[in-house]
Amino acid sequence: MLYPQRFTQFTREHADTVAALLCGLLLFLGWFALHLGALGLAFLLLPAAYVIGGYESAREGLTTLFKEKELDVDLLMIVAAIGAASLGLWRGEYHLIIDGAILILIFAISGALEGYAMQRTERSIRSLMSLTPDTARALHQGREEEVPITQLKVGDEIVVKPGELIPTDGIILSGYSTLNQAAITGESLPVEKTVGAEVFAGTLNGYGGLQIKVHKPAQSSLIMRVIRLVEQAKTEAPPSQEFIDRFEKGYAKVIVVAGILLATLPPFLWGWDWETTIYRALTFLVVASPCALMAAIMPTLLSGIANGARQGILFKNGAQLEKIGKVRAIAFDKTGTLTTGQVQVFQVISVSEYTKADVLKTAASVESYSEHPIGKAIVQAAGNLDWVGAVQVQAIPGQGIVGIAQEQQVIVGNAIFVQQYVTNLPEELREMAQSLEQEGKTVVWVAKNPTPNSSLQALKGANVMGIIAIADEVRVEAAVTITRLKKLGIEQIVMLTGDNQETAYSIAKAVGIDRVYAQLLPEDKLDVIRRLQQQYQTVAMVGDGINDAPALAQASVGIAMGISGSDVALETADIVLMADRLEKIAVAMHLGRRSQSIVKQNIVVALGFIMLLLVGNFLGNINLPIGVIGHEGSTVLVTLSGLRLLK
Repeated sequence: MLYPQRFTQFTREHADTVAALLCGLLLFLGWFALHLGALGLAFLLLPAAYVIGGYESAREGLTTLFKEKELDVDLLMIVAAIGAASLGLWRGEYHLIIDGAILILIFAISGALEGYAMQRTERSIRSLMSLTPDTARALHQGREEEVPITQLKVGDEIVVKPGELIPTDGIILSGYSTLNQAAITGESLPVEKTVGAEVFAGTLNGYGGLQIKVHKPAQSSLIMRVIRLVEQAKTEAPPSQEFIDRFEKGYAKVIVVAGILLATLPPFLWGWDWETTIYRALTFLVVASPCALMAAIMPTLLSGIANGARQGILFKNGAQLEKIGKVRAIAFDKTGTLTTGQVQVFQVISVSEYTKADVLKTAASVESYSEHPIGKAIVQAAGNLDWVGAVQVQAIPGQGIVGIAQEQQVIVGNAIFVQQYVTNLPEELREMAQSLEQEGKTVVWVAKNPTPNSSLQALKGANVMGIIAIADEVRVEAAVTITRLKKLGIEQIVMLTGDNQETAYSIAKAVGIDRVYAQLLPEDKLDVIRRLQQQYQTVAMVGDGINDAPALAQASVGIAMGISGSDVALETADIVLMADRLEKIAVAMHLGRRSQSIVKQNIVVALGFIMLLLVGNFLGNINLPIGVIGHEGSTVLVTLSGLRLLK
């Protein structure tokens, strides 16, 4: 039973592809039967090819005709194909039935390809919804009860335990913890939260238990606003798509009207006989059908997509390959995009009587017991050094950590915390620390007391050993990428981040970005993208986090980091950099611009052939087989031209 179910599911999900494959198979078998002279078998197979391959186009064309009172290319292709088949039966030239089937097959393949470029919005929303739990621990008369999120009301109190996701926005009533807000704000380090601080749904609680008061309905939480923004931005049809739809309808209308006039007026105006008139009218429908125009675009874009895939650039559809070549402004997220999103030891500064290695080893002895990202970065930096783990380690949340190593008390933390243990902080180190903090670095002070107090109380007498600067690592290729983009003529490059101003400006300066927007929520990033679009029209957004999803969806071209990117960012984006290599953005733009150039060339060739064939048909210098050859030949020519992008 399992295999039939899988087959049914496959055919349901890939119905257009299955129809195109069956149409192609029946077309080939019908052609082979004609070649062998088996007319009965051919007349059985070829109509089946027409029905299977043309059903969807005929349905859409007739629906548009009767409901919207409009003619479109789908209906035009069906009329042209049936006209060719009818003429073939009438004149006994059965190869014309094959020509009509080929027209239908081309459209069936096109419809299947378009189908795979759709359906991202629903998956994006499902991924976003998974960020928040379905239930919360609500406090009712001092007892915890599991209740659905949808039943929470303003004023309810909930409990969140260590390591759990925050279920809804609220205000902390009691407790202290660090929250990983990278998914929402893009901040590179966990943020310390205590009584009175606001917390957001979808953020990850650290080591402390929290009691939270719901201060807004669950449907108004930040993560739910992100979901709605993504849904809205993905359903807005871009102007270029609307223009293409109008062009197709207008083109089909003109051709059908012209075909009807050509089939009725010549006997009265020029004295043509009716057989010649109908023959030329059907030839007109065949040579005027827009297959060459369609082939002028799709093979080029598919070749560009294949080329990009070989280089680690995943284009989700051909429209984005075109759009990225038109980008005039580009916005970068900071954490995880311009930076790796992994904090590391940036610099170690020691006082004269100690070495940098001494400072790292001493700090690692106590930080090895910490789960904080800063502690992990220090331990990683001291990995090749010989150090011994401390005992009696005690962490003071938000301040520092103390312990005893080699019979000496070790103190590691911020300046205010360490100052409780030392007589004074060296002025030179204080100035260096201040300078590093202005650059957006996190500074950790390291001190030790030769005569430790067994209770680890903060008694003066410790000696400062030095400071350790912690920073998010800037991607090595970031600065080169920004330089290349400027050389490509990108008019505006900006940084969007939820991080603080100092960190944002220091990273921007390092990579060569002049315009910075800091301390942004997801909706703020969306607003910046909209303002850029008003000024520059085609705008790209590069990001990796859930907080970037609305901006990625709103941008003309959304670009996500493939390795570090969240599932939602990957689903929402139009282009994915599979290896997180920023320099591939410039490659993608070059591909986009080449595709535009080739598409324009192909359109000129396709329209030129159509005009030439139309004039030849009107003057009576071509017959239907020559018209079909010219039509198919121009289609093949522009298709081969599009394949140039494979190089």
